[in-house]
Amino acid sequence: MTITPDHQVAIIGGGFSGIGAAIMLDKAGFDDYLVIEEGDGVGGAWHWNTYPGVAVDIPSFSYQFSFEQMADWTRVYAPGRELKAYAEHCVDKYDVRRRTRLSTRIVSAAFDEDGDLWRLGTADGDTITARYVVGATGVLTQPKPPAIPGVDEFDGTVMHTARWDHTVDLAGKRVAIIGTGASAVQVIPSIARHVAHLTVFQRTPIWCLPKLDTRLRLPARAALRLPGARAATRLASQTFVELTFPLAAHFHNLLPVAGVGERLGHAHLRRAVRDPEVREKLTPRYALGCKRPSFSNTYLQAFNRTNVRLETASIERITPTGVRTADGTDHDVDVLVLATGFKVFEKGNMPAFTVTGAGGVDLESWWEEHRFQAYQGVSVPGFPNFFAILGPYGYNGSSYFNLIETQMAHIVRCLRRARRTGATRVEVTPEANARYFEQVLGRRRHQVFFQPSCTTANSYYFDANGDVPFRPSPTLETMWTSSRFDLDDYRFEGAAVS
Repeated sequence: MTITPDHQVAIIGGGFSGIGAAIMLDKAGFDDYLVIEEGDGVGGAWHWNTYPGVAVDIPSFSYQFSFEQMADWTRVYAPGRELKAYAEHCVDKYDVRRRTRLSTRIVSAAFDEDGDLWRLGTADGDTITARYVVGATGVLTQPKPPAIPGVDEFDGTVMHTARWDHTVDLAGKRVAIIGTGASAVQVIPSIARHVAHLTVFQRTPIWCLPKLDTRLRLPARAALRLPGARAATRLASQTFVELTFPLAAHFHNLLPVAGVGERLGHAHLRRAVRDPEVREKLTPRYALGCKRPSFSNTYLQAFNRTNVRLETASIERITPTGVRTADGTDHDVDVLVLATGFKVFEKGNMPAFTVTGAGGVDLESWWEEHRFQAYQGVSVPGFPNFFAILGPYGYNGSSYFNLIETQMAHIVRCLRRARRTGATRVEVTPEANARYFEQVLGRRRHQVFFQPSCTTANSYYFDANGDVPFRPSPTLETMWTSSRFDLDDYRFEGAAVS
């Protein structure tokens, strides 16, 4: 039975993944799409995250689409407001805005086997149908509250870094921040000089490396417009990014990059922190790369301030007036900041709505039974016409924009064959998926994540099975594979298939 859906493609998520998916679909001639975004604006993480000091953590020259490179970033590492503006620029320049539906949360996706289409249920009770779905929700989207008793009993102000309340004036306040991950590294030095006192509760120290950041003044931005300058700058930036994560993490046993980084991190710590006792508490005891490192020239120095205290005793509970640690100390605070990260490889996040495939199979349950896996991070057997930008073993740790373009090249190839053959159902074969899963698991012996010291890192990279669903590949390999994988790894079916 032929059913005409509301749209050929539904893109769930209006961050850079969804924006990039829309632009690349348009370029490939698939203009009947709808971008569906839960928030009231585009930009994803850069729409939601507005905390003090928010900025990109890789050079801006890499954190942008290859086909839409900017020459007017104000810093090497652009502040969050510029990334938000870049998202707005892209949706306007590429005519994505008129095909975007904001303030719409998808709560369910179910595959209609009779019509070879997806039925998407919204929180408002509407249903949107689409032949294909591109999941572009990312993973750092669902704030994760800490599993600490008493959070709801606190009488003061509580806010998560991903939902910053700008109506709260921190000046002269006693502030506690729980967590020392990537967001906290940016928030702590940004608020330390304004608050009366700041207590930082650390469970695991983070590797903090010097940040090669500088302001890009008008002459520098003008130079970037010269022939070849932008390409050369991007190449240098991409090389730096590749060395600092994909090569260092996935080829830890083969390349000495991580060792160089660790020596640099230790030297940075020695120079930055005066108190030897505080310095010792801030020293990581796990290999660089076990968890997400950070780059900052101000984070470690913040602990030299007399109004900043680093607390490493475990938290027992949150009280109405503050935080009580296991040693019996009560830390009285006015504002509690939760820098506790996001749900990543957890229930209710990949994606943050129920997905029911062929035969009524639930995607979350399938992953619980079979472990996180997806063919090149894009497709899962039994879930036809459903593609992901950031599925398991899709992201290799380089620029997120490289991931978007690589995965969309993969998806577009599938859609083009479906259009050419008249197929209405596109599904990766179990054999191809199993082959890819075996390949990525076979490379883990070289990855840093499975070194003994990583067991103490408390890293969100690890899922419930102890796997790390990163793609163990250099970036050039991901680009090559996405444009050359065998399309017969998919089944293309439908009444008109030729």
